[in-house]
Amino acid sequence: MQTKYKYKDKTYTHIYPLSEALGKEGIFIPLSISDESLAELGVIITHEEEPLEVIKQRKIAELKYQRDKAEVEPIIYQGYSFDYDSKARERINAAIIALEILGASVTLTWTTADNKDVKVTASDLRGIIAQVAVRSDKLHKAYRKAKEKVGAASTKEEIENIELEV
Repeated sequence: MQTKYKYKDKTYTHIYPLSEALGKEGIFIPLSISDESLAELGVIITHEEEPLEVIKQRKIAELKYQRDKAEVEPIIYQGYSFDYDSKARERINAAIIALEILGASVTLTWTTADNKDVKVTASDLRGIIAQVAVRSDKLHKAYRKAKEKVGAASTKEEIENIELEV
C-alpha cells in the first residue's frame, strides 16, 4: 500500500518532503505524526494499493534472494555438512588441485561446517561440488516455476502465497 499526502495542490509520496514543505511555512511536524493530526493541518491523505506489476517485481526479487541464499548454505555429503560460501569454494578448488598433484590416495583433514574433522580425497571434494550442482539445479527449477506463477497471478494475495518449493 502506498500513502500519498496532498497539501495545497502538491502531492507528496513520503512524509519527509511534506514535513519540509510544511516547515517552510513555519509548521514543524514530527515524522511520526498521525493521519488525524495531518488532516487537521489541511493535508489530504490517500492510501492506494500498489500496482500489481510492482508487487510482482518485488516478489520475484524476494524469490531470487531466497534461491541465491540457499545456494551457498552448507551442503550434506556422506553424512557431513560442508560449508559452500565463496571462501569455502575457493578452498575446495585449491584442495582438489593440491590433492590431484599429490596423488589419488592422499587425503587432507577437512573441518566441516559443524566443526568436525574428516579425511577427504580429491574425489570427495568433487563429490561435494556435484552435490551442490544437484541442489542448485533444484533451486533454479523451483525459482523458474515460482516466477512463472508470479507472472500468472492476478491478485496481491495470490502473489503473497507463492513460495520457493524445492
